[in-house]
Amino acid sequence: MQFASKIVPCLWFDGQGEEAARFYTGIFPDSRITHANPMTVAFELSGRSFTALNGGPMFKFNEAVSLQVMCDSQEEVDRYWDALSAGGSEQQCGWLKDRFGLSWQVVPKGMIPLMTSGDAEKTQRTVAALMQMKKLDLAALQRAFDGQ
Repeated sequence: MQFASKIVPCLWFDGQGEEAARFYTGIFPDSRITHANPMTVAFELSGRSFTALNGGPMFKFNEAVSLQVMCDSQEEVDRYWDALSAGGSEQQCGWLKDRFGLSWQVVPKGMIPLMTSGDAEKTQRTVAALMQMKKLDLAALQRAFDGQ
């Protein structure tokens, strides 16, 4: 078995590893399942290797670990948000839990300059707007940054 990455996150599922891998590979381009057996499923998301382990019910996902999806446009944010949150739950500030309980952050790349501008007042306005959102809205964040 070959891996596309040297470091491979291993995600622990309660018997849903292959279902999860099929769900995720159906959402992200350049994704595929590379190997499956009853215990593990090797898969790639956008060319990055992952392993799904059918480990049983003793461990659950929590927000201490999340996967970030860096989006080039609001349309991409909307598409990934809708797909990943289906059957899961929307959280604050661009976070969501998918139907398997895994946490994701769906982030517009255009938000990064707003948060790192060096202008404390503009950043504070942007953060205040961000705290009111579930799915991030880049245009609304830009308006907050601009003081509108």
